[in-house]
Amino acid sequence: MELKDTIKMMNSADYQERYKAEYYQVKVRADKLQAMLKKYKEGTLPFTPSCSYELLYEQLVYMTNYLGILKARAEIENVTL
Repeated sequence: MELKDTIKMMNSADYQERYKAEYYQVKVRADKLQAMLKKYKEGTLPFTPSCSYELLYEQLVYMTNYLGILKARAEIENVTL
């Protein structure tokens, strides 16, 4: 899934669809950040980041935790992700 695939869901009147869109958007971004961090560590990024590896990794940790919270809430609210 890509971010563009969540547009219709994000604009839905159904809160469950909007919830799914939020989850998928964070998931896509976290996956891309994780891939970037791998290349950062390997020294194969095609650019030099302004932020340190440590700061970007901390962002990934928070995003991963947020995804866990969204999953837990989805189970409670019967939202199928």
